[in-house]
Amino acid sequence: MRKLLIAANFKMYKTISEAKEYMNRFLPLVKNVSDVDIVLAGQAILLPLMVELADGSNVEISAQNIHWEDEGAYTGELSSKTAKSFGLTYTILGHSERREYFGETDETVNKRLKNALKNGLKTIFCIGETLSERESGKTFEKVEKQVKEGFKDIAVEDLKNISIAYEPIWAIGTGVTATPEQAQEVHEYIRKLLSTIYSKEIADSFRILYGGSVKPENAKELMEKADIDGALVGGASLDPEKFHKIVLH
Repeated sequence: MRKLLIAANFKMYKTISEAKEYMNRFLPLVKNVSDVDIVLAGQAILLPLMVELADGSNVEISAQNIHWEDEGAYTGELSSKTAKSFGLTYTILGHSERREYFGETDETVNKRLKNALKNGLKTIFCIGETLSERESGKTFEKVEKQVKEGFKDIAVEDLKNISIAYEPIWAIGTGVTATPEQAQEVHEYIRKLLSTIYSKEIADSFRILYGGSVKPENAKELMEKADIDGALVGGASLDPEKFHKIVLH
């Protein structure tokens, strides 16, 4: 059985005081949850506070992105070496907003992934197609390219520290959610792809999350699908009570 992973992506939301209030409200709500891995990803400036407040809890803290070098003249970037040093255990990589607004490519995401793994960060690796790609029947082609190029030269033993988040771009922040059947179809394809590239054993153990307008009202139905192993949640994760309901689904 694959243990569910449910992660919150706060994106560029929350001040220091808002993040503190969130943590103080959310952590007690999930303190007895043991059957789900829970991850919160905040802006870089919030992460030390979130790590401090989550210490000793069952909640792990994630960066939203990291650079591919340990250090250097890369103004505005966050290194996984630094992130790991103050207690982060996860990073998100390849989110569609990073690809769309900041020029990330399969190649640069692959470089970031290698660095994150080298420095001991578990990774939520995002893939997904645009609306035009879906409508033109290119969904499988797009996710296959993102997986193959994103995982290029990744050691098999490192795969246990990666989860894939399938996020159809047309469903992110739009209020439109892929139906559980649409999501399951792509998740099943991704798992078969991993089986072809690696092995059935690796594919069967690999966690594949769904992201894209996940909310309390649809979480249970999504999570019941055979190949959906959790969720990467955006807007609905900003409210601790709503996100708590998704965790419990």
